Amino acid sequence: MGLLIVVIVLVLLVVSIYNRLVSLRVRSQNAWSDIDVQLKRRADLVPNLVSTVKGYAAHERGTLDAVTQARTRAVAAQSAGPAERAVAENELTTALRGLTVAVEAYPQLQASG
Repeated sequence: MGLLIVVIVLVLLVVSIYNRLVSLRVRSQNAWSDIDVQLKRRADLVPNLVSTVKGYAAHERGTLDAVTQARTRAVAAQSAGPAERAVAENELTTALRGLTVAVEAYPQLQASG
């Protein structure tokens, strides 16, 4: 009788652990889906940002090209593995930081936004 209780407790414990792991996996997948949505949204906003800045800061061509190229790599990496995506998104973040610095140098651009 005591052995049966131990077996039942172990089975319940295993089922509970399994259910918890499945729940965590689903939550993780949902979190990554949310991240994907935000990264795609950011990539979709970059062309508008570049076109806005292009008119005011024509001589910042290198910065604008870097942002455009980084966006292209980030969009292309959406079907790649997590490591490749992370590298591409980090490049886009770095390029956007450079663009932010360039925008700060043009007060008329900030005032028109």
